[in-house]
Amino acid sequence: MDPTLRFSILLFLLGFAYVSVNAAPFKNDYGHCERVVKGWAFSSLKQQVKEDKHTLRDLLFFLHVPRTGGRTYFHCFLRKLYYSSLECPRSYDKLRFDPRKKQCRLLVTHDDYSMMSKLPRERTSVVTILRDPVDRVFSSYEFSVEVGARFLVHPNLTSATQMARRLRLKTKGVSTLDIWPWKYLVPWMREDLFARREGRKLSGTFDVQSDDPYNMEEIVMPLHEYINHPIAQDIVHNGATFQVAGLTNNSYQPDSHEVRHCVQKYKLLGEYVLQVAKKRLDDMLYVGLTEEHRESATMFANVVGAQVISQLRGSNSSGEINAANDKSEQSYPVSDSKPNNDDLQSSTPDGKESEIASSETGGAVKENMTVGDLMEAYEDCISSLRKAQTRRRTSSLKRISPANFTKEARLQVSEVVLEQIRQFNHLDLELYKYAKDIFAKQHKHAVQTFGSSVSLLIPGLTIP
Repeated sequence: MDPTLRFSILLFLLGFAYVSVNAAPFKNDYGHCERVVKGWAFSSLKQQVKEDKHTLRDLLFFLHVPRTGGRTYFHCFLRKLYYSSLECPRSYDKLRFDPRKKQCRLLVTHDDYSMMSKLPRERTSVVTILRDPVDRVFSSYEFSVEVGARFLVHPNLTSATQMARRLRLKTKGVSTLDIWPWKYLVPWMREDLFARREGRKLSGTFDVQSDDPYNMEEIVMPLHEYINHPIAQDIVHNGATFQVAGLTNNSYQPDSHEVRHCVQKYKLLGEYVLQVAKKRLDDMLYVGLTEEHRESATMFANVVGAQVISQLRGSNSSGEINAANDKSEQSYPVSDSKPNNDDLQSSTPDGKESEIASSETGGAVKENMTVGDLMEAYEDCISSLRKAQTRRRTSSLKRISPANFTKEARLQVSEVVLEQIRQFNHLDLELYKYAKDIFAKQHKHAVQTFGSSVSLLIPGLTIP
């Protein structure tokens, strides 16, 4: 045989063998992932559904998806309804959840749905709020930058982290850096902000080439870089779906990380996770929408608030609540009542924003409060809370001027970046559409249950 031909055949055979050997792992890897994801989904979907999901159970679990407005509900609704003695020891202001607390009636946390494994499922009602996924990515980016920028009062990153560590040891409240997902996103952004500031100093160049605050790379990580980073890929994108499904990197389920990584690697497998997340929304007592703020708040007051008031009245009449309050160590410490504890209280102009807001948002309602009274208290509370948040945000963003995030500035973001966000959040987009349908059904049920007064409180919402 011709030597050249023989060599060519040998190369072909070697190449074929290489492809065959290396193709097998890829095939097996997908097959393994498919079995893992399907197994998890089957186990999740077969869980028993409550007979009447519309009735509030003994424990209310507020599954707070970040940047949906849930913290407003926490301060302006739930703390108006529940006494501190009834709050589970893991509601932002506590670091450890202890399911042994018998009087535990309210749990508000960024923990995902896997928290249900620690709760009495048959006695627990779940509520949540979802937001348009594109807007939620914008808000997550902006908040990461805002909180990271608070540390720029320090001369360098080392000084900032040391001071933050000392303050966290001294204070009783919980820092933003203790809360998922900010305990990952903020340190990442903080380090990047200091690196870019140091780069400007070393180069002696302080000019900003762009007028788009989402693309000022000299000052802050551009949005397009943020959404493509592995940290954002793992924590931010499709975050609502993974949280409702119980599959975040903060999950209590032992197989959650493998399932999540399989879904992130093989997009096709995401459909199984989406079906689980949809079922869990179906089983919830209430699903709100950030974009329908007024309507969602009114619905919450009628669907959830009214039942909480009725439930607590019954407990008060039996002396259960009073006994719990007598045994309670004390009310919330001042630091625990602040709408947003951060590591740099003095970084605001007067250092009093949180105190002002807390004075307006603390305290439970009177026993004879009606749903109308609750809504009135809510409106007063959010007004104060938003003013404090605006002052804090303005003070923080001054440190990265001229970058200033606004709704108008978002319009400058290119369609290419927006389409990337949509592609990265395809599961969240589908889940959000599903949530809107659930919201409409909730309204219909609320009108049937509570009467036409609900529809009058929710203008512009049609009944399907």
